[in-house]
Amino acid sequence: MELYNTLSQTTELYKPADPATIYVCGITPYDTTHLGHAFTYTVFDILIRYLEFLEYPVRYVQNVTDIDDDVLRKADEADEDWQALGDRWTRHFIEDLRDLNMRPPDFYPRATDVISDIVSVVERLLDVGVAYVAAGNVYFHIDAWPDFGKLSQIPRREMLPIANERGNFPDDPLKQDPLDFVLWQAQKPGEPAWESPWGLGRPGWHIECSTMSTGLLGETIDIHGGGGDLIFPHHECEIAQIEPASGRTFVRFWMHVAMVHHEGEKMSKSLGNLVMARDLLKVYSADAIRLYLATHHYRTTWSFDEERLAHAAVLAENLRRAGGLKGGSIAPPARLQRLFEKAEVNFIRAMENDLNTAIAVGALEDLATALEDGDRNGYDIEQAQAMLRRFAGILGLRLNAEKPETRVIEGWHQHIERFQA
Repeated sequence: MELYNTLSQTTELYKPADPATIYVCGITPYDTTHLGHAFTYTVFDILIRYLEFLEYPVRYVQNVTDIDDDVLRKADEADEDWQALGDRWTRHFIEDLRDLNMRPPDFYPRATDVISDIVSVVERLLDVGVAYVAAGNVYFHIDAWPDFGKLSQIPRREMLPIANERGNFPDDPLKQDPLDFVLWQAQKPGEPAWESPWGLGRPGWHIECSTMSTGLLGETIDIHGGGGDLIFPHHECEIAQIEPASGRTFVRFWMHVAMVHHEGEKMSKSLGNLVMARDLLKVYSADAIRLYLATHHYRTTWSFDEERLAHAAVLAENLRRAGGLKGGSIAPPARLQRLFEKAEVNFIRAMENDLNTAIAVGALEDLATALEDGDRNGYDIEQAQAMLRRFAGILGLRLNAEKPETRVIEGWHQHIERFQA
């Protein structure tokens, strides 16, 4: 299987470790789940399902950034306890992913679960000389890590404006450089805080993910992914927080999903141009939404188009019907058998070619058409139908099933219990 690696900016042969270790940056729970979220997590859901289809064991971690500037700001605006707000939106997100038939992660930690581990990682960074303490805060000094920028490959002069748009505070007088980023921040009035060697405070955003990922998956991870807007500064900073202390490659493959646009701009909470998955599920089936998402290659930016979603709904119904055909007992002729075999080859090739789900969906549609042909003529289509069901399962489709898969329901139920009021 070949996957595009953001680090090398080339498509490379991906050979999973045993098990394949995958970390996907999760939500900051204050307003979810828009179609951009759904696209990102569907991409990784399909990747994991395909690896499992190939019989590779997978160890999958997705996190919850439950303590963060945005969560505290939103809680303040809503006059709501920050934990209650985060738990409420996390439950909302889990319910949406469950209803979309997303395979649950094996581990679903929240940042506040690993505060002591974060403190230990920060201490290691201080020990190796890439961080410094200032008035109860701890900062990473980017000039102490020459490889900073190797993932994004953004010129240094262009980094600061991008970082400032994504949570950096360049005017912090305690910083040695405006691009230095916070590892531990001293408590501000009214904020939650935890004990540390530098006083009461809380972790920075970037250190949360690098601590959770390595803590559960080891110092070198197969695949680390998320939306393309996380390449810089978030994932760049994650590398800087691990490799100076470990001396090892943090991530073998960096995998990033393109942005979804709506009304001419990137779909985002700040712009308010969101299409929410829950609203779509009131009108369209989960299969329709998943097929619609899968018709876009994960590295290609696209815009929401409800007409295309309606076409995906028609295809979902065609696949459901094809999966339920009775067929006959006559052996399929060579002509039809070739169509079945061609669909199989095209589907596998597409998945092996940097997870080209758009082509894979087309192969599945061709297979359904051939099954309809076989059914009309009384041919035995049982084996081809079994293939349709297997491939539909890789795309996370339910076909004739009334509910999400049992493992989906049970797995998410175990996670959601930790976020109950």
